[in-house]
Amino acid sequence: MRGRNPGERHVTVMGWLAAGATPGDLVAARTQMAVSLGWHIVLACLGVGMPAITLIAEWRGHRTGDANYRLLARRWGRAMGVLFAVGAVSGTILSFEMGLLWPGMMGVYGQVIGLPFSLEGIAFFIEAIFLGLYLYAWDRLSPVKHLLSGVPIVVAGVLSAFFVVTANAWMQAPVGFRAVNGRIVEVHPWRAMFNPSFPSQTVHMILAAFMVAGFGIASVYAVAMLRGRRDRYHRLGLLLPFTVAAVVALPQVVVGDWAARFVADHQPIKLAAMEGVFETARGVPLHIAGVAVDGELRYAIGIPDGLSLLAYADPHAEVVGLDTVPPEARPPVNIVHWGFQVMVGLGFAMLLLALWLGLYWWRRRDMPRTRWFLLATSVSGAAAVGALESGWAVTEVGRQPWIVYGVLRTADAVNPAPGLVWGAALVGIVYAVLTVASVYVLRRMARDKPVPIAPQEQDVTGFTVV
Repeated sequence: MRGRNPGERHVTVMGWLAAGATPGDLVAARTQMAVSLGWHIVLACLGVGMPAITLIAEWRGHRTGDANYRLLARRWGRAMGVLFAVGAVSGTILSFEMGLLWPGMMGVYGQVIGLPFSLEGIAFFIEAIFLGLYLYAWDRLSPVKHLLSGVPIVVAGVLSAFFVVTANAWMQAPVGFRAVNGRIVEVHPWRAMFNPSFPSQTVHMILAAFMVAGFGIASVYAVAMLRGRRDRYHRLGLLLPFTVAAVVALPQVVVGDWAARFVADHQPIKLAAMEGVFETARGVPLHIAGVAVDGELRYAIGIPDGLSLLAYADPHAEVVGLDTVPPEARPPVNIVHWGFQVMVGLGFAMLLLALWLGLYWWRRRDMPRTRWFLLATSVSGAAAVGALESGWAVTEVGRQPWIVYGVLRTADAVNPAPGLVWGAALVGIVYAVLTVASVYVLRRMARDKPVPIAPQEQDVTGFTVV
């Protein structure tokens, strides 16, 4: 069914929020949240995908007896510990920001959507406990037991992402409650968590996490191979994570189409912003590139009837335009449109790169050794992050001016206290320090001896990497 006009479902919140913060404070709060989420989401993706890739390397090492795999697993495990610690810091900051910056949402709707946050906390603790066991028990457990100790890390990491994304999905399709005279009644937390948006959004996010982790790790070894390190260690360091990312690249395109169809049915104004559709019409073309100027999309390449066909499987289907809502109820078109264009473009570019390796391997049972392939792989990690950030910009900015779609406006949810700009500046400094420290530690680890330093780790201490 087509989505309703969001204005029809607006719920008036507490009177003290009506005054709201100043426009500058609102911008500062949104900027702070964007920086925090944009920074943390990369580490969250590595936390989801990297444990699985590490376990695969360890399993291959035990199965084949190849010390290269075992060394890769140990080095990735050490990096995983650092990233988990930094991610815990940024995740804690985000949890405080939800309550401090947006009391109008959490104070009123926390009872509706608190369940997935609680479950995410349980998943986080499980992940932390077993990560400690995994990192410090390499030679204190049998190979099978040590490998099994890493399985809960993978499961908990995926569940953690799942629970958090269900909360965000609820903000896109709020259900599980009823509003009566500005009060929330008949709360159903499980229904709220398993809202109409959660299937496509959670699957899309988890697949994206494996792509970010896979292409990100592979890009590091591609750079090393471009610098002349063509030994088996670096080759496997590229191939294993690249293969994981390549396997999920094709289904990610299918899931992305699924998610876009949900937007077409439930958030038609967001779809209009994504495609720069200003007027409701039938047989709407699919726009490539273009800039929104004075109420129209200019300089775009249009594929006739393409949007109607992709969104509704009917080339003559009607597509709701931005003209159906007043200007103040429209998201910023250029940000949403170009975020969507970048996400789709980078997604297909990574799919083509995955197909390049797949076809070459099918014919020659080897990876391409050309400089062009290594150059493309070396930037694939940045491309995966770019697609991730662009996709989240579409999801979050495309929902504006609503923080809870059709129910609560962002301006009504922000903390009414003055001075939010100072908090945004402080958080910006914190993230700058975290970035510098993280890069420094990881670079030192990469330049360190290629073998573990703990004395009990004897199986690869004699292994030399060029």
